[in-house]
Amino acid sequence: MGRNNDSYLQAFILVGFSDWPRLEMILFAIILVFYALTLLGNTAIILLSITDSRLHMPMYFFLGNLSFPDLCFTTIIVPQLLWNLWGPDKSITYHGCAAQLYIYMVLGSTECVLLAVMSYDCYVAVCRPLHYTVAMHPRLYLQLVSVAWCCGFLNSFVMCPQTMQLSRCGHRRVDHFLCEMPALIAVSCEDNILVEACAFALGVVLLLVPLFLILLSYGMIAATVLRIKSTAGRRKAFNTCSSHLTVVSLFYGTIIYMYLHPANSYSQDQGKFLTLFYTIVTPSVNPLI
Repeated sequence: MGRNNDSYLQAFILVGFSDWPRLEMILFAIILVFYALTLLGNTAIILLSITDSRLHMPMYFFLGNLSFPDLCFTTIIVPQLLWNLWGPDKSITYHGCAAQLYIYMVLGSTECVLLAVMSYDCYVAVCRPLHYTVAMHPRLYLQLVSVAWCCGFLNSFVMCPQTMQLSRCGHRRVDHFLCEMPALIAVSCEDNILVEACAFALGVVLLLVPLFLILLSYGMIAATVLRIKSTAGRRKAFNTCSSHLTVVSLFYGTIIYMYLHPANSYSQDQGKFLTLFYTIVTPSVNPLI
């Protein structure tokens, strides 16, 4: 009964940036601007990819599917964050925290796999251009996107219950601005080595395996580009893939450090700003890239 009360009845206090009260109002303004850019840019890409018949191609289909998680990603985080930055109330209900963690992990995991799918699309476009329309047929890219979403839901179904059911001995203060898995595990007062091991294993599958496939695709693309003799051909190949590679670098650079970093050496202040970068900044600049 004590475990149930601890796990299911108490709200959480999201400490966020309350240790820096002067910084809160500055962050409020900055985050509000980035959120507006995220809404505008990603909504425009989704609408254009649907309404413009000239964009009914695999690349733009994948871009629309990447913009949708980015849009939802920020929407489940930013309103609560702005509320906490604006006033003294930093609380979030248990069920609100669980919902935020669940949706956050679904979208984040899905985006990892989607970026790998997009790298395969780039590989086919550059290395097998004459076979592109045959290789990337509608059924295939629908299946690839479905696999990405299934991976996201599976990861969330496995990790969220384990994380939320950890005993916290009455501790309610989460030293973060959202209900993120490493921060919630850090609050636990029981042995969480199995949860950390499971998180690490799934992190390898959903982070490092897609990253390996991305690097493999770009290795083949680089070999193909080097064999192109014309400068115009090389420039076209570079323009096809450079934006995707930039998005991959921004996203993976921070998220791999966050989720494959041992929890016992987890720096909360560093983690807050890294999370702020890949949850607020990256989704707003992706449409521009």
